[in-house]
Amino acid sequence: MRLIFDKPNNSALNVLRRSGYAFLRKDDRTGEMSFVKRVGGGDYPRFHIYTRTSAKGSIEVNLHLDQKKASYEGTTAHSGEYDNENKWLVQEAEMIRAEFSQ
Repeated sequence: MRLIFDKPNNSALNVLRRSGYAFLRKDDRTGEMSFVKRVGGGDYPRFHIYTRTSAKGSIEVNLHLDQKKASYEGTTAHSGEYDNENKWLVQEAEMIRAEFSQ
């Protein structure tokens, strides 16, 4: 699920940390940052976000739900859900929109 925030009042790092997300890493080549938020007591399922900030200051958030760890060694493929038919993704997106609007 893709969300775009034009000229937010705060950085993606600050907003997502305030929303319960942990910072994973930043890709030095693309500038893309990765965050996760656990849904239960284990590592999976979890919400996973990639963010990118444009030159004009807008923030693009790509949100999905990782159902399990990658199944095959050396790959990043996993059982992820990306669309707005998943009620958990819709609720999480609404919470993130609210946090970015503060």
